[in-house]
Amino acid sequence: MHAGQNYTLREFLFWTRRTIYWLLGINVGVTFLYEVIGLTWIGIPWVPIALLGTAAAFIAGFRNNATYARAWEARQIWGGIINSSRSLGIMIRDFIRDPASSADASKQIHQQLIYRHVAWLTALRFQLREPRAWENMEKSYNIEYRQNYKVPERESSLPDELRRLLPSEEADYVLSKKNRATQLISLQSKQLRDLVDTGWIENYRYVELELMLKELYEHQGKSERIKNFPYPRQFATISTLFIRLFAWMVPFGLLKEFDKLGEHLVWLTVPFGMLVSWVFMSLEQVGESTENPFEGSANDVPITNMSRTIEIDLREMLDETDIPPALTPVQNILL
Repeated sequence: MHAGQNYTLREFLFWTRRTIYWLLGINVGVTFLYEVIGLTWIGIPWVPIALLGTAAAFIAGFRNNATYARAWEARQIWGGIINSSRSLGIMIRDFIRDPASSADASKQIHQQLIYRHVAWLTALRFQLREPRAWENMEKSYNIEYRQNYKVPERESSLPDELRRLLPSEEADYVLSKKNRATQLISLQSKQLRDLVDTGWIENYRYVELELMLKELYEHQGKSERIKNFPYPRQFATISTLFIRLFAWMVPFGLLKEFDKLGEHLVWLTVPFGMLVSWVFMSLEQVGESTENPFEGSANDVPITNMSRTIEIDLREMLDETDIPPALTPVQNILL
């Protein structure tokens, strides 16, 4: 997520510079053929190109609205995870107690459950950062822009992170499973059941805690739905095709328009053709970069930062002092 006031023009031009080079080549090449080589027949009326541009604008707007909706839904889901996690923290602290046991025994159980919840957050964010074939992190414009920041889940390993939070035996068990986040909530439920049997939790409080685990499963399932179901490929493909076709056609339609203005003014096709096409191509690139809100791009939901915020809140509920610091933006990018 970009955490600054806005992208600077320099950043945006750098992000789209490969498109700019491509558009420069097309517009210079077409104008050269028309003006220098003398192929004046390649100039075509502007009206059909304008109609194509109208269709391209509609499909680009449709795609950008749809991809923004995916990103906003992802943000709402993780806002729900924050709220549910805080609620779970106070329920663990205040519902689970045994008057006959020592304060240290209670604190140890509270710590086990809260640390396991942090492990769930960790496993979930690692799963959401796993690459998919339809994602855009390996597109050239994203690879270059990633030089400005690092994706934490690509710089560390899940086993190391889980072993920081779980006993070794439990961490090995979770790592042997395919969906680690699912198994961690399952382990939470199992321990809660054991605590009911030993008298640490009253039955009605146990029901409330289980409902909270169910709510976390719902948040996880919604996140997995967005992660594992792409923006429909047919819509993405037709949007890309329409806009690239329009970008190719723009200089052919501008040739005669600028040629009417006077000798050699046909070369104005180059800057104006690039400008018109760049606007459309940039809209397409913005929509494409917003499709997958968990992949780790500069425009994604900052699930790593949100997980750290939850960890800080929960460990402060345990009155711990050795707490990791909040994450800060790097080059205005917060992940």
